[in-house]
Amino acid sequence: MKTLESLVAEKLLKIKAVKLQPANPFTWASGWKSPIYCDNRKTLSYPTIRTFIKVELARIICEKYPQADAVAGVATGAIAQGALVADLLGLPFVYIRATPKDHGLENLIEGELKPGSKVVVIEDLVSTGGSSLKAVKAVRNFGCDVVGMVAIFTHGFPVAEQQFREAKVVLTTLSNYDAVIDEAVRTDYIDESEIAILQEWRKDPANWNPDA
Repeated sequence: MKTLESLVAEKLLKIKAVKLQPANPFTWASGWKSPIYCDNRKTLSYPTIRTFIKVELARIICEKYPQADAVAGVATGAIAQGALVADLLGLPFVYIRATPKDHGLENLIEGELKPGSKVVVIEDLVSTGGSSLKAVKAVRNFGCDVVGMVAIFTHGFPVAEQQFREAKVVLTTLSNYDAVIDEAVRTDYIDESEIAILQEWRKDPANWNPDA
């Protein structure tokens, strides 16, 4: 029987929400070269997969955070998924901007969040953890308690794991980088000879040189 992380990895690869190209790396917005590209917004276009992910995110929240008063999605990738999960759970929903609006009330948190609320933050993707934890800080600064973060996928960077520990945030994900690699090898998406490249990249993604 497949684990949840394997099932999700299979679905993400199937719809090309995750792409692996060790021989022809992508360039991220940060300028990093990477053998993987992940866009979980694609899952929203596939109703069966969208529902599967919504249900699994909601299940984790029910099991781990039954005390949650609200759900917060991190803009922009987790707004839709967070709203779907909040709707399923019957909880209030807000989303957190990367930067405050430059007009009107200059909100960083959109929606109505009551101070003192216990909040679960939803993310679509965790890379270095910087933007995710910035959202956590915004919720905490508003006077709320972040009980945990639930995400679809993580690259599992050591720097992210360290930052989450330091911020005292428990991160739970549906799938991860290792599960994607295992599934990609199982389905012949990549060759076993490419695993070393993929593992080497994750150790120090900022300085990885595919031509070295």
